[in-house]
Amino acid sequence: MQSIRSGLQLRAAFKAINKVDTELEKQLDYAFDSELGYLTACPTNVGTGMRASAMVHVPGLVLSEQINQIVQAVNKIGLAVRGLYGEGTEALGNLFQVSNQTTLGEKEEEIIDRLQKVILEIINHEENARQVLLHNKPNTLLDHVGRSYGILRHAYSMNSKEALNHLSFAKLACDLGIYPDSKRHALDELFIETQPAHLQQGSPQRLSTEERDVLRAEIIRIKLASLPPPDFGGVPGLPPESRGDAAPNGESDDIPF
Repeated sequence: MQSIRSGLQLRAAFKAINKVDTELEKQLDYAFDSELGYLTACPTNVGTGMRASAMVHVPGLVLSEQINQIVQAVNKIGLAVRGLYGEGTEALGNLFQVSNQTTLGEKEEEIIDRLQKVILEIINHEENARQVLLHNKPNTLLDHVGRSYGILRHAYSMNSKEALNHLSFAKLACDLGIYPDSKRHALDELFIETQPAHLQQGSPQRLSTEERDVLRAEIIRIKLASLPPPDFGGVPGLPPESRGDAAPNGESDDIPF
């Protein structure tokens, strides 16, 4: 069973699935041991049998080359950091999945509380990394944003990995006030809509890899047709010499994660 919520709503997700689990347990004979807890098919899940996780978007940590340090620190406290699609997968689009490794010897609430604290720490490090990049390596950051804009708006073929990576920098640009906040929802939707299975689901015929790449680029071009060029004038923390001739766009100084 899975319970998924947008944003950092670990407790809300657990509350919903715990309610369903309690009702099912009244009717089903779960394999349960009074000392070990739930007996699962995989020994590593024995105990609570629960895997709590959060997906974090951390382009600042990746660009500043701090992500390996963060991963190592998280691993030391019993949490795992995986790629976009879970264990053994690559962190496409600067998206990482952080989850508990231990299911035995801890209560569900304890696991969730520990994960929540770690995620908030990662968010804090990401926000700091973004500020450092804006101050120390503004051209590197802005180059990624500018290149992504050009490719997303004008490419006619794009694979999944390339799309996610460019959408990641577009999302970062939205967070920093380079794009209007009104474009955030469209960018978030494209992270999902451009996945291979979603493209295939929307097509009446079987698509080849090349056909999916062409369709993916077309969907992105159409959805981002009204996305204005990057406006670096209103970015808080950006050195004046890196702002160019753009006028301030009036966006808030807040940098949401």
